[in-house]
Amino acid sequence: MNSASGAAVVVGVDGSGPALAAVRLAAAEAARRHRPLRVIHAFIWPLLHSPIRPATDGGLRGQAEQLVADAVDEAETIAPGLRVTGEIIDGEPAALLLDQAPGAELIVIGDRGLGGFTALVVGSVAVKLAAYADCPVLVARGAQQPDGPVVVGVDGSELSRHAVDFAVRTAAHRGAEVIALHAYRHPVSTGPGDMQPLVYDESQLRAEEDRTVAESIAGLTERYPQTPITRRSVRGRAAKVLTDASAQAQLLVLGGQGRGELTGLLLGSVSQSLLHHSHCPVAVVRPPRGADGGVGDGPGG
Repeated sequence: MNSASGAAVVVGVDGSGPALAAVRLAAAEAARRHRPLRVIHAFIWPLLHSPIRPATDGGLRGQAEQLVADAVDEAETIAPGLRVTGEIIDGEPAALLLDQAPGAELIVIGDRGLGGFTALVVGSVAVKLAAYADCPVLVARGAQQPDGPVVVGVDGSELSRHAVDFAVRTAAHRGAEVIALHAYRHPVSTGPGDMQPLVYDESQLRAEEDRTVAESIAGLTERYPQTPITRRSVRGRAAKVLTDASAQAQLLVLGGQGRGELTGLLLGSVSQSLLHHSHCPVAVVRPPRGADGGVGDGPGG
């Protein structure tokens, strides 16, 4: 997260219903963080090099100006007194928003836009931002449970703490509880024909997994004494465990790449699954540029 003074929350809009939901979510988040809100629309028409551009461009730009104005009005209704600006920038949506990421506090986007195929559960812009953005990305989807916890997926990787830290700070802004949730599937096979132990100590196994969660939140209780943090280890597939937990949550926080992921993957399989299936908004937190490893989102995630 960009800690520079005045760094804005940025929200991408395209006139769609999901984009309007993103505006509402972004306005509330910017107000909690005492940050300005920038409403941005990517105006792609100039990139198409159409021979009818002079006759059509003005009308399309006028429509773009109106949808931005409507989004600004909506944000000001949600958070009176919030500093809100609206901009129309020529460019492709994903590329434009990625350019904004290094200087942003947070980017907020709807799960699908006007250009998405109706069969797609989550749009390509949201996926690209979650995979590549140099700041946390908040995807508006599902329904928030106002009194629910902020749930964060934990896998014990070194950089898993980026997601946990974001979750705890966000919960502190919201006055919410944090549930640090770790899914495990031990004992597991290490290869074809590998023999599984017939007897193992379930209590010892659970204690080991609980230590993974404890290590991930170490020090945060002292830094945020007013924010309750509950540790929870659950046997099961990470994607399913987190999807189930999201039904009662106000926010689900994930790392961009989990423990056990191939290093070439910029967005882990668990994160991708939750972008498609979470019942509440999802924040994806990637490690700072140049950091080694991946932010945890569940074993094998």
